[in-house]
Amino acid sequence: MKIISYNVNGIRAAINKGFIDWLKAANPDVICLQEIKALKEQLDLGLFEEAGYTYQYWFSAQKKGYSGVAILSKIEPNHVEYGTGIDSMDSEGRNLRADFDGFSVMSLYLPSGTNDARLDHKLEYMDMFQDYINQLRTKIPNLIICGDYNICHEEIDIHNPKGLSKVSGFLPVEREWIGNFIDSGFIDSFRFIHPEKQEYSWWSYRANARANNKGWRLDYAMVSLPLQENIKRAVILSDAVHSDHCPILLEIED
Repeated sequence: MKIISYNVNGIRAAINKGFIDWLKAANPDVICLQEIKALKEQLDLGLFEEAGYTYQYWFSAQKKGYSGVAILSKIEPNHVEYGTGIDSMDSEGRNLRADFDGFSVMSLYLPSGTNDARLDHKLEYMDMFQDYINQLRTKIPNLIICGDYNICHEEIDIHNPKGLSKVSGFLPVEREWIGNFIDSGFIDSFRFIHPEKQEYSWWSYRANARANNKGWRLDYAMVSLPLQENIKRAVILSDAVHSDHCPILLEIED
């Protein structure tokens, strides 16, 4: 199964930049979207159906034009879970899970810590999310959590580790959390396949950052340990330019 995760920074804007043609060419079995910034009712769902995605699940934030996640699939899931049951997460549309035979796929959009209040919210979210996943894995041990984690784990994952060490996304407390999250029973699939490769999945729109490859690796396909032998391929698709992020791809043998 080929799974793609993509923070599109507004699905309607991405569509205007050729997202549908790209999706047809990339042809994943499942695509997890983050930061859709739209309600289902605001979209022409037929565009995705024509691309082959009969099964569409949209989980928007209560605030219009903000956050939100989606999962589009060519395969019908056995079950779809909207949110986590934790209101402070679910009101912002940050978690959506589709259960298939053999494993479950989650689209995740962790908050960014753009100011002190949002950083506090992010840290609280991270702690609650870890607890939620610990419990979920007792019922669903084969879990793939794709999405924008808004954290770079190691110095190799960011273009200027010294200069950005006090910026949210690369703070010691955030790096420690994602390290502990991995240690709790997950594999960073890209780093598993490419232990020394320095590639990024997000670039600021400022200062020509993408052209100069001054980026951050914020997007991950985390795979629970029981699925380690099923990981076949993990790549960053940096040629896709519909967003300030680019997609990541995971191939898993089911």
